[in-house]
Amino acid sequence: MSDQIYIPNLGSFDAHYGLVKLDACSDGYHLVGKDGVVSVSATADRKVEFIAKKDHTLAYVNSKLDYPSYYPLHPVKLKKPIQAVLMDLDGTSIHSEKFWIWIIEQTISSLLGNPVFSLEEADMPFVAGHSVSEHLTYCIEKYCPEKSLESARHLYFMHTHVEMEKILKGTGRENAFVPAPGLKEFLYGLKNQKIKIGLVTSGLYEKAYPAVRSAFQSLGMGDPKEFYDVIISGGFPVKQGEFGTMGELAPKPHPWLYAEAARIGLSITFDQRNSIVGIEDSGAGVCSVRLAGFTTIGVSGGNIVESGSLALCDHYCDNLESIEKIII
Repeated sequence: MSDQIYIPNLGSFDAHYGLVKLDACSDGYHLVGKDGVVSVSATADRKVEFIAKKDHTLAYVNSKLDYPSYYPLHPVKLKKPIQAVLMDLDGTSIHSEKFWIWIIEQTISSLLGNPVFSLEEADMPFVAGHSVSEHLTYCIEKYCPEKSLESARHLYFMHTHVEMEKILKGTGRENAFVPAPGLKEFLYGLKNQKIKIGLVTSGLYEKAYPAVRSAFQSLGMGDPKEFYDVIISGGFPVKQGEFGTMGELAPKPHPWLYAEAARIGLSITFDQRNSIVGIEDSGAGVCSVRLAGFTTIGVSGGNIVESGSLALCDHYCDNLESIEKIII
């Protein structure tokens, strides 16, 4: 059997890209050799599966929260001049993954009553790039299956609130939010070219805004709300007695955050999608950009390779300077 995997509207890939061949979609509805299904494959972390037929592909996004979804995989082609660049926050614009992984560790430590608990290296692809609830669900299933997601979320937001208050007062964890190398020059370069800039994160507002504000302050760039043309986050946590949003059911790798940034935030229609570029460092992120129908640029340092999502990248770069050469 050939090691090549062909996915219509995406391309042909060898083992280097990390995709895994399957006999059927994990929900059991699509089997290779039946009803026109030519192949079924998945990213190495099994977050997204691709059901390939003769001339089109469906992407199946798994969910630990009981609501998986199917999306058509549209063809993309970079078309200049670029109208908009949409960027991820954690790992792409700022480096903060270690901080948020530490918050998850603190949460599970509290659940277990074990002050010396720490995550394993094998956990890393599953505790970055997805929603808070999916990160916590993974940890609960592995380390404390008798505990509930609700109790984990309560502890997570308790730890988050305490640490964010410390950071806003200047007494928090050092180097929690470090701007990506060359971020300031990259963003101003886009501004000079009259390219719209969007910030897109699965992180909830109470996590995301202090992080980007801290980074902008360190760079002397003022208020990020005034700088970006659109900022889309995972919204606000649903808490008893408070208003919230249900963004955690449709985070990356679902396409909705990026689709909303472009279509609603920037008023760019779907037929203009080839003039939009998305930049991500995580497997879930590049899947989200690509399923939204945009040219996808991966940046090293995250888990794109480890998650088996390299095939979703139209380009894969080491830094923002290299990305700028592609865009402009």
